[in-house]
Amino acid sequence: MEEVKKRRFYERITSIYRLVVMNDDTFEEKISLKLSPLGLFILVGSIVIVLIVGVTSLIAFTPLREYVPGYADVRIDRQVRLLLLRADSLEKEVETKTVYINNINNVISGREVAEKTTEKAKTDTSKKYNTIVIKASKEDSILRNQIELHDKYNLSLNKGDDKNHKNDINNFFFFSPLKGIITNSFNVNDEHYGIDITAQENEAIKAALDGTVILSTWTSETGYVIQIQHENNLVSVYKHNSALLKKVGQFVKAGEAIAIIGNSGEMTSGPHLHFELWYNGTPIDPQEYMVF
Repeated sequence: MEEVKKRRFYERITSIYRLVVMNDDTFEEKISLKLSPLGLFILVGSIVIVLIVGVTSLIAFTPLREYVPGYADVRIDRQVRLLLLRADSLEKEVETKTVYINNINNVISGREVAEKTTEKAKTDTSKKYNTIVIKASKEDSILRNQIELHDKYNLSLNKGDDKNHKNDINNFFFFSPLKGIITNSFNVNDEHYGIDITAQENEAIKAALDGTVILSTWTSETGYVIQIQHENNLVSVYKHNSALLKKVGQFVKAGEAIAIIGNSGEMTSGPHLHFELWYNGTPIDPQEYMVF
């Protein structure tokens, strides 16, 4: 009986039926279709599947999905990633500026310059550092001898000199940063805290003393400017250069080229060097300590 029922059901869904569309007045046949229930089911199911796939694709892969409630703008994800990158860059820039400012304070105060990172290194507890024996290597001894021989011919005042003259800058051997003509002298009343020196084009600017570069940048008023921290709270400033040859943190020797004379910045009317000396935070006249 079950086989008979299955046969009858299969014959019923596979039987061919004819669908005819006729004119009601003339009984003229317009359209004629031969269909079976199984074929009609397959046709309708295929159309439904195609419609579902098409609508899903439009929503998932085209900007039309932003008009569907519940879907976000397709540009939000990209904007979020860009904002995250910018926030990370700003955080690193703030850390770098913080270390830079701290290093300037350390140089002025005579303390050790900090590392580039602001994070404190964690001590490795897996090793016993007390048992490590540190010995000077052959290369280290050679390097120390070279540095000591080089410092013998240093023109600046050493730290081991007479205590009575340690803080007296009159005992320093200043190196003239530029040989030329002084066009504007030191005048505190006119708020001109340095001297202006003119010289030939492309003339090199030299460091007045040994020291560490604490500023090497460009400003709209003074153009390319470089600033050096020396011993005993003495600072020298070189403004209106056309190019800078040293970067922040570099150690320079007296007479070493640090910049090229120029005419950069708004507060200038021609190629010259504006040179300043600051001692314990007070400007002093460079002409009292060197010949230009």
